[in-house]
Amino acid sequence: MTGLPLPSEDALAHSQAMFAHLVGEIKKNGGWLSFADYMAQVLYAPGLGYYAAGAQKFGAAGDFVTAPEMTPLFAQALAPQVAEIMAASAPEIIEVGAGSGQLAADLLQALETLQALPEHYAILELSPDLQARQRETLAAQVPHLQDRVHWLHRLPDEFSGVIVANELLDALPAHLVVWGPKEICERGVGLDAAGRFTWNDRPASGELLKVATEIARTHSLHDGYLSEISLAARGWTAAWADRLRKGALLLFDYGFPAHEYYHPQRSAGTLMCHYRHQAHADPFYLPGLQDVTVHVDFTAIIATAHASGLDLLGYTSQGQFLLNCGILQALEQLPAASPAYFRAAGAVGKLTMPHEMGELFKVMALGRGIDQHLLGFTRGDQSHRL
Repeated sequence: MTGLPLPSEDALAHSQAMFAHLVGEIKKNGGWLSFADYMAQVLYAPGLGYYAAGAQKFGAAGDFVTAPEMTPLFAQALAPQVAEIMAASAPEIIEVGAGSGQLAADLLQALETLQALPEHYAILELSPDLQARQRETLAAQVPHLQDRVHWLHRLPDEFSGVIVANELLDALPAHLVVWGPKEICERGVGLDAAGRFTWNDRPASGELLKVATEIARTHSLHDGYLSEISLAARGWTAAWADRLRKGALLLFDYGFPAHEYYHPQRSAGTLMCHYRHQAHADPFYLPGLQDVTVHVDFTAIIATAHASGLDLLGYTSQGQFLLNCGILQALEQLPAASPAYFRAAGAVGKLTMPHEMGELFKVMALGRGIDQHLLGFTRGDQSHRL
């Protein structure tokens, strides 16, 4: 693809191995792979997928920068909210998909300052490569708190406390759906005569057809409307609902309520790829070397949560949440006019300003047994928009 950086020879060889693996999966499945299965393979196939192999992903040397990598003030603002939920439930934290481990390190430091450390900080991470990087980050930055941290390979049978997921739901596999004049089709991946990836539509069926039919009933979708449905994100939410005894999930991600997600003008969906800090829309480009994401339908998340017995504790923009939690006050603690202050101020602006990450990114809290109004949603709660 023109305009994007070229990979190294080793990286290109890795992508070619991923391509061969995908061709095998397509042939094994009769010449057609759902996009959800394609997305699962390019992101999570053992040893080959984007999150399962050893490539640098986060930070300036990677493909994108997440909020925790921008400034420790993100975690410092999050800490009072986490402490509040732990005080109302249990002094336990699980971070799901911890990336580089920077949020874990910063959050533990901030909670230590608040004298609100958890008894245990668990990280649910399936990638051995990312587990190793998380261990390195924690060993370098909070060695005295390492004994509180352990890693999980699956969801616990039950849990009380706080579950934190930053930019996780957008990376869960999603189905592509096309609403046509006579039927609803699922868009999958096949091979053309030259052996290259190509789009291939088939009639939708099962749970996907049921959900897509309901979306068509409640939203005005013109013929040929293309979008995503993440059954995996719904399943992930329901799985936590089955396990959470008391406490809350804090979800940070980019997305919309359903009436915006399936807006008539958003007829090409939200599928987006990230490679070397550049965004584009071709999921077939360099498979295994780029991130593939879709925006989150937050209405679907709360509908699943409610059906599974969880309460909506708050929903707002990331910018409003961080302001409610005191990120500006944390910024003011830095020496005025110092280089550190100016760097942090730039990051805070990017995290909170509406034209940056402040409005597109949302924060949702789902819980059980929490009866107080949470700090992060004291002003600007947008739950009514769901």
